[in-house]
Amino acid sequence: MIRVGIVGGAGYIGGELLRLLSGHTEVEIAAVTSSRLAGRRVDGGHPNLRGRTDLAYVSPEDLPECDVLFFTGSTVADREGRAALTARGKIVYDLSPDLRLADPAVYRRHYGEHPAPELLGTAVVGLPELYRTRLRTADLVSVPGCMATASILALRPLSEAGLLEPAVTVDGRVGSSGSGASAGEMNLHAERSGVLRVFAPLNHRHQAEIAQATGLDVMMTATGVDAVRGVQVLCHASLSEDVTEQDLRRLYRAAYQAEPHVRVIAQKRGNYRLPEPKILLGSNYCDVGFAIDPGSRRVLLCGALDNLVKGGAGNAVQCLNIRMGLDESLGLDFPGLHPI
Repeated sequence: MIRVGIVGGAGYIGGELLRLLSGHTEVEIAAVTSSRLAGRRVDGGHPNLRGRTDLAYVSPEDLPECDVLFFTGSTVADREGRAALTARGKIVYDLSPDLRLADPAVYRRHYGEHPAPELLGTAVVGLPELYRTRLRTADLVSVPGCMATASILALRPLSEAGLLEPAVTVDGRVGSSGSGASAGEMNLHAERSGVLRVFAPLNHRHQAEIAQATGLDVMMTATGVDAVRGVQVLCHASLSEDVTEQDLRRLYRAAYQAEPHVRVIAQKRGNYRLPEPKILLGSNYCDVGFAIDPGSRRVLLCGALDNLVKGGAGNAVQCLNIRMGLDESLGLDFPGLHPI
């Protein structure tokens, strides 16, 4: 069995890791840390796990040695603490923003000064659809942000084919869980319900990850919507040459036909003709689709996923499966619910 530790397991991503890994046949969850809740039962904060686990939180300093560690919160601010924790795991999957960007100057623009810039560029990006070969041997993996994952997967077929003009605008929409379990007043129900809040009108942090992965000049806006889970991104772009809708369909299907967790949506009828996060909740799928403006080269590329699963914990478990030579979909076969 693979001994796993979850560092910072009290938040939403920690809860999703626990949910997915508690049903994983090759994993034993050795410990879950929380400085604030040490000694209390895990299922107190994650009530959906009642009857699934008897674990209690431990302090980070009591974390035992493990085969694999998942970091769910920012840890780089305490360089010595991070080093001490990392030493207790042979393989580390970091779901925080700490290691997502390779260039210290780009990191500084979006997050401020990095206290350990020598760490930047040392992790493999945890996106199997782009970096599967490297993930098979990677011992340090940085899982990308939820809106970054959806955008990269929506843009990838055309960016790799050289069919996009460099300037792309990404309009991202995300549910309240994207702000985490301790997001404060702005995510109280009274403040969040019924709103469409543009919380990042320009230069959302994830745009740097999208640009890093695609080589495009990305401008990103992010809006909080009246939902708990889910991400939808609308990528507005211009084609560099004339391409038909049929050409786009073939290109997307060729890019993702062998990918177990990406689905190409190209339907002419029904309520879900473009990717819709509602039907993906709880699943590790990212749905991608497109619309082309007839008579012009303007195109809309769309992606949707559950921000806590394919946008976080599920992506990390998928990377773990690849690293351990397991079935890539082990523990990740939940299809989502409809209706919900």
